[in-house]
Amino acid sequence: QVRLVETGGGLVQAGGSLRLSCVATGFTFSSYDMAWLRQAPGKDREFVAAVNWRGDNTYYLDSVKGRFTISRNNAKNTVYLQMDRLEPEDTAVYKCARRRAHGNIYVTSSYDTWGQGTGVTVSS
Repeated sequence: QVRLVETGGGLVQAGGSLRLSCVATGFTFSSYDMAWLRQAPGKDREFVAAVNWRGDNTYYLDSVKGRFTISRNNAKNTVYLQMDRLEPEDTAVYKCARRRAHGNIYVTSSYDTWGQGTGVTVSS
């Protein structure tokens, strides 16, 4: 059974940091590109960051470039999102997601599996 479990969310003041983790089970993790998506209350789900299967290429939403860093450890079946200089606009439920074989890496419909998510709240 394919499963993605996210942890690490919480409440933080603007300017603070959080590190999200996502552990994958039930599939060959090292064969898939992985991403973090987020959904704020009343808004559509949006792409945040992605990393290719080898971990040597990364992709980011413009508004998080320079503040967020995605990485992965294939030996641990885990993908991470280091979030620094957080802003209130980053408040959302963050979910890790597995990319389909094809599709634009920046588009949320390119991902076929995601976890329950972990909540991030940034206070001003």
